[in-house]
Amino acid sequence: MATVRLTATISLLPPRQGGYHYLRVERHIPEQWPKKNKTRLQCTINGYTFPCGLNHLGDGDYFIILGKEKMKHTKTDLGDTVQLTLVEDPNPLGVEEPELLQVYLDQDPWAKKKYNQLTDGKKRALIFSLQKTKNMDLHVQKIRTFLQQNN
Repeated sequence: MATVRLTATISLLPPRQGGYHYLRVERHIPEQWPKKNKTRLQCTINGYTFPCGLNHLGDGDYFIILGKEKMKHTKTDLGDTVQLTLVEDPNPLGVEEPELLQVYLDQDPWAKKKYNQLTDGKKRALIFSLQKTKNMDLHVQKIRTFLQQNN
């Protein structure tokens, strides 16, 4: 598993591109990973590790978004130059699948088949939507609706 260490400056995307704080990753960096720029990564800055993915910057390079929480944990600010370490995330989704999702998929062969046909990005979208819901009945309803709409 390739480990990449690089130095980057925290910049700000223009408002039409989201206005996010970000770190630039040069275009040649993802070439060493099997899924290239589609690889889910773990990024470490100042001892804080978080899952991330690479987004197209528009000029051939990529970027990693640094939200307010990540900047707080890394004790960084706009304009700071940081050392970061990137490694391939051992979990290809980059997030943990909720236990309820796994139980549901184990009990419903149709749902398991549809879920396995989803792209990793769609699986993450479903998981993130489930994380926002605390009610277990709503979880099941969301899973079923999501799978029906995305196949």
